[in-house]
Amino acid sequence: MRRAAGIAFAGMCGLMLAACGYTAESSLDAKYQTIHVSPFYDSSDQYGLQAPLTNAVTRKFVTDGRLTVVPRDQADLLLEGVITNYRLKGVTYDADDSVTQFLLVVTAGVRVTDQQTGDTLWEEELMAGETTYYTLAAGQSSDRLRGNAEVYLPTVTSFASEEENRAASEALEQLASDIFYRTIEPW
Repeated sequence: MRRAAGIAFAGMCGLMLAACGYTAESSLDAKYQTIHVSPFYDSSDQYGLQAPLTNAVTRKFVTDGRLTVVPRDQADLLLEGVITNYRLKGVTYDADDSVTQFLLVVTAGVRVTDQQTGDTLWEEELMAGETTYYTLAAGQSSDRLRGNAEVYLPTVTSFASEEENRAASEALEQLASDIFYRTIEPW
């Protein structure tokens, strides 16, 4: 009796573990094999965000390999987007009321459509990539930027400080990741 109960318990545990298993497969319909990433339109008041975001999103798909990036006329899916805002907000201040840390947020609207049917697979009017960075006194350098933007994405170079350039790159990298995962896992 105990042996039968033990076997039943082990079987139930096995079923529970199998049901909770992780898979690397996409929940995206298997009929979609290719994607075209259109250059992002930039309606923000900042220069230099369009190409880095487009390149970061494209790189995510190329690196992952579940969807092949192809020219528009060969694609199953079309990804389009517009950068809508670039915002800095002071987070911490020193004794002189000067900002020592900024929150940097880049927002975008994104849509992915089925090229054959014209149906929208998903659309988000507001997606955001964000990070914080510290201001520096002249001549100082910082290793306080978090994330992996430096490894994958060349720094944006349109801002007054290297810290803001690196932070903008990190925010764009985060936004690109969110766009990629939203496309691959549309559930």
